[in-house]
Amino acid sequence: MERPIRVLVAKVGLDGHDRGAKVIASFLRDAGMEVIYTGLRQTPEMVVNAALQEDVDAIGVSILSGAHMTVFPKIINLMKEKEMDDVLLTGGGIIPEEDRKELLEMGVGELFPPGADISQIVNYIKEQVKQKRNF
Repeated sequence: MERPIRVLVAKVGLDGHDRGAKVIASFLRDAGMEVIYTGLRQTPEMVVNAALQEDVDAIGVSILSGAHMTVFPKIINLMKEKEMDDVLLTGGGIIPEEDRKELLEMGVGELFPPGADISQIVNYIKEQVKQKRNF
């Protein structure tokens, strides 16, 4: 029996709004994924270290604070340092289109806006993990 996809869901920085992250975590669980939720006020280092310890296939960062151009590059750089090339970094929140494009070019996966279709998120994670981890 193959193991379920493991996803770490994180809230980074001072952003205290975690309802959306909890909803996403719940839907990912319902889709058969194993979800580790880190809670509020995580640092990029804490997120990457937790992802390593938990041997996750994907990291999902929820960010509404406007710090996405600081947080995502830090996480992607830490992931590169730790040779986590086969782990998907994705997320969502309020991210302007030009910033989203720049983050995609850096290697961040798809970034979903508030109200995104949950089935799209689930399918995206499944497809990307299948490609990156040969599931």
